[in-house]
Amino acid sequence: MQPKPAEHRMQILLIEDDRETASYLVNGLRQEGYAVQHCADGRDGLFTATESFFDLLIVDRMLPHLDGLSIINLLRQKDIHTPVLILSALGTVDERVAGLQAGGDDYLIKPFAFAELLARVQALLRRNPAETRSISVVRVGDLELNLLSRRATRAGREIALTNREFKLLEFLMRRVGQVVTRTMLLESVWDLHFDPQTNLIDVHISRLRQAVDRDFDWPLLHTVRGAGYMIREPSAG
Repeated sequence: MQPKPAEHRMQILLIEDDRETASYLVNGLRQEGYAVQHCADGRDGLFTATESFFDLLIVDRMLPHLDGLSIINLLRQKDIHTPVLILSALGTVDERVAGLQAGGDDYLIKPFAFAELLARVQALLRRNPAETRSISVVRVGDLELNLLSRRATRAGREIALTNREFKLLEFLMRRVGQVVTRTMLLESVWDLHFDPQTNLIDVHISRLRQAVDRDFDWPLLHTVRGAGYMIREPSAG
């Protein structure tokens, strides 16, 4: 019998260059049940926030390569409205106002108690009306993924997926028509920041292709040789 899918875990991206602070927050948030990905500089943080889906961003203001306010500005210009909690040692009224005017949703001054950060995280996730909460069903052709019930169907027929396969399919479907690389999958679906040099992804993609495309008239999941994988609409050729 297919195991019942676990409840969807909120995805948080932490962009923080201080190693001790980052380790403290990552461990604490994971213990609270959140899925946390960490970037140590602004440039990597911007790329990750742009290329992957998150429910919340926690962004340090002072970062190498690209500062936190610039990250927020660039994300808002790209029409990415994921809520952002800014962390900063700069605590004047003017500094806080600048952070909020840049597009931040909340501003927490260092040093802070983890309990206060957690309360602010929970408040932002509760009140977030943007894309992370408004999308409860993702569709590509006759393939449908219900993110609330954790149920996948194609042409009305239910597809049995493991938790990992569901997460993998969700990641691909949110980027319909786009090439998804192995690195993107390892970091976002497996939370690995290195290539384990195994056939881990190939095995899961093969199983997912069997589940999604077998017994149907046209394939939706494609391998892009030398680049990665793609979910494509049937009419896209």
